[in-house]
Amino acid sequence: MKRAALLTLALTLGGLHSTQAMAAGDIEAGAKLFSKTCGGCHSVGLNARGGFGPQLNGIIDRPAGSTMDYQYSEAMKNSGVVWTREKLAAYIENPKKVVSGTRMIFWGISDQEKIENLLAYLETFQQQ
Repeated sequence: MKRAALLTLALTLGGLHSTQAMAAGDIEAGAKLFSKTCGGCHSVGLNARGGFGPQLNGIIDRPAGSTMDYQYSEAMKNSGVVWTREKLAAYIENPKKVVSGTRMIFWGISDQEKIENLLAYLETFQQQ
């Protein structure tokens, strides 16, 4: 009986661990999606700089419209948004709903798994 209880506990904890890992997103899948979907306008990494869009190093917990190497729209500069993980997820899903009047030409991504993957990838550039 003890052995069955321990096995059940181990399987339950193992299942919780894998659910949490999945919820965190797949960095490799996020990198591929970033390259295809975001990389034309945004950059990340050691040599990241503003271009058609702002560079996204350290985006999590950064106030919107605050990097010095990009000219933001008035809507973005005055939005009062701080890019928490949740707020950034909502923006990736529907940019104009989060910041009405943004210049970003992007319809959004409705697939929550893809959003989590993108966020996981972006989080790898928090210290740059």
